[in-house]
Amino acid sequence: MVPEMLQPLAARMRPQTIDDFIGQEHLFGDKKPLTQTLGAGCLHSMILWGPPGTGKTTLAKLLAQAANTEVKSISAVLAGVKDIREIVKHAKNSSQRTVLFIDEIHRFNKIQQDALLPHVEEGTLTLIGATTENPSFALNGAILSRVRIYVLKALTAEDIKRILIQALMDKERGFGRYDIQWDEQSLLILANFSCGDARYGLTLLELCIESQADDSLVISSETINPIVQKKSVNFDNHGDIFYEQISALHKSIRGSSPDAALYWLCRMLVGGCDPLYLARRLVRIASEDIGNADPRALDLALKAWDVMLRLGSPEGELALGQAVIYLASAAKSNASYMAFEAAMQDARDFGELDVPVHLRNAPTKLMKQLGYGKDYIYAHDCAHGYVPGEQYFPDELQKKIYYYPVDRGLEIKIKEKLIRLKALDKEKTC
Repeated sequence: MVPEMLQPLAARMRPQTIDDFIGQEHLFGDKKPLTQTLGAGCLHSMILWGPPGTGKTTLAKLLAQAANTEVKSISAVLAGVKDIREIVKHAKNSSQRTVLFIDEIHRFNKIQQDALLPHVEEGTLTLIGATTENPSFALNGAILSRVRIYVLKALTAEDIKRILIQALMDKERGFGRYDIQWDEQSLLILANFSCGDARYGLTLLELCIESQADDSLVISSETINPIVQKKSVNFDNHGDIFYEQISALHKSIRGSSPDAALYWLCRMLVGGCDPLYLARRLVRIASEDIGNADPRALDLALKAWDVMLRLGSPEGELALGQAVIYLASAAKSNASYMAFEAAMQDARDFGELDVPVHLRNAPTKLMKQLGYGKDYIYAHDCAHGYVPGEQYFPDELQKKIYYYPVDRGLEIKIKEKLIRLKALDKEKTC
């Protein structure tokens, strides 16, 4: 049995040099940006942006170490302007260049971020920030203009498997001094359960080993299953991952891919997204991307929302899935959406224009004397239920066209009808 260590395995196994760092091949390697930065020997201010467990904190410290600088670390959750001032004071009196590493830098408010600016700009500090949030939303423009953004990706299962093997073979920090039986397929199972998070993968490995009471230590499916719980699917209900996934759902429906759309719907449901939020989005999609090409899409989306309200989860989620499949498979048109946006813009630009006199009701004698309703022709009195050449816009706008039906779905017939009505406009009367 392995004795319990004072430090968690994930902390003990942090890479000690850049060469030990696994993953993020898009940043390291021949002609890759961070490799070139280290080769130049001049570390610049940067933001490391990526999901948990991808090595942001470790990488920041390794970069500072490789550049022979002094590192001062703070967490934006606990630190404030006072801490920044103390580090600046130290940096000004230090013979070494000072790197200020700020974990969860997106937690700093505007005042705290502004306190960094002059010292980063003057070169007193080299700033390295780590964040799981999109820097373009979380950080102010002044900070962003003074740093480079590096995106860290979730680790692959193969990356995490290599990290687990390191931990099993390392005699100083890992389990290399113990007789542990393992195979790569079992480690791959652990790696897949880690969902791209190396820290979580090492935690699972440690639990698997420490949960075995006898001296015969084995990493196998039998010993993994009792301790493995699937890490929560990456989802946060408000941050970048949320908006990325809802965007993927919307675009999969727009792109007529029912299978992909259903996958993203289920990803969000498994991740804890409010099903009623998804129902509202489906109604929006039905109008924006399908519109009059298939008006049934809007009706089905509304019914799915109603079912979700009546049944709740998980029963109502099936109706959302049905709606997603239909919406993705339906004929697509954004003609209604584009027409609405164009008309809305004109309404903002020309909102002071009067209603033409002939379109106004005349319920009083005075209104009739002013000519309200004069010369208005009742459309149902005309042969086609249409008044050729009639003007319904304000006089200043004349006849504008917002709606251009597409040659798909029901809008084919709508387009044909509008063309016929336009041909009737050449006639003088109905």
